[in-house]
Amino acid sequence: MNDICCIGHITRDKIITPHHEAFISGGTSFYFSYAIARLPRKVSYQLVTKLGRFEVEEVKRMRAEGINVQAFTCANSVYFENRYESDQNKRTQRVLAKCEPFKISEMNGVEAKVFHLGSLLSDDFSADFIRQLATRGHISIDVQGFLRDVRGQEVVAVDWKEKLDILAYTHILKLNEHEMEVITGLTDPRSVARQIASWGVKEVVITLGSHGSLIYADKTFYEIPAYPPRKLVDATGCGDTYSAGYLYCRAQGLGYAEAGFPPPCVRVNWRLLDHIRQIKNGLGRNLFFDRRICFLTEEYKEHKIKVRRCWTIYAR
Repeated sequence: MNDICCIGHITRDKIITPHHEAFISGGTSFYFSYAIARLPRKVSYQLVTKLGRFEVEEVKRMRAEGINVQAFTCANSVYFENRYESDQNKRTQRVLAKCEPFKISEMNGVEAKVFHLGSLLSDDFSADFIRQLATRGHISIDVQGFLRDVRGQEVVAVDWKEKLDILAYTHILKLNEHEMEVITGLTDPRSVARQIASWGVKEVVITLGSHGSLIYADKTFYEIPAYPPRKLVDATGCGDTYSAGYLYCRAQGLGYAEAGFPPPCVRVNWRLLDHIRQIKNGLGRNLFFDRRICFLTEEYKEHKIKVRRCWTIYAR
């Protein structure tokens, strides 16, 4: 049995920012998987994904990186266009193609303690799929896709019509400052967390952009600070890498605050390592680079800090 299984489509993304334009693979399952793969191998992990038959080379690359992937093909990959403003907390999206939803029959033989559902669109996972999956392990949900309705090619934010049914089976829910208002109608993060907990969620994780994040569990709040990056290249996938770090730590038995904040071995002095400065909130809130960054084992006598092994964040 795996500690964590992420389920979600790998997408074909067009990223447009004021500084560059690029075509890359993406999606919650993509960023989550590479983040997990770059961490010390202390948890077992599997990805279950669907993508277009012409995108299967991406699966081969992931397997070559040591990621355990079970892949299903469909006619098209989910194709997103993500357009960012100078403030990269603000994003507009279009969906240029869709893939088929996941079926519970595709989960035969898949076992995990935690199933992380990386929804991209509202019909990726049915309520019945989640109810049945919850009998096998804890359900962790990134809410973003459940709040996206596609009208033509435009992505419209909508309330989650089956939220009360699904959240009753959800152990961990991750959402951001915009999604929390859509799902509850509230703007205060603490009020949002209490409301969601009253619907049955055991761990509520709210990311707040440059303001860090808030975790609510066992009727206790944990405020997690944010570290400003030296240079913000692309905010796509930041929430996904946060989720990877959080679940990775929780799978090892770390507490809520520890899971939301990097462990001591990677909380090194930010002035010494510019790259490590960009780690925050468990693996990279507002963190993205043009290529892989690796933090090598090294001891800094001045600060008596030792980075015990390679800690890498993946980005394209």
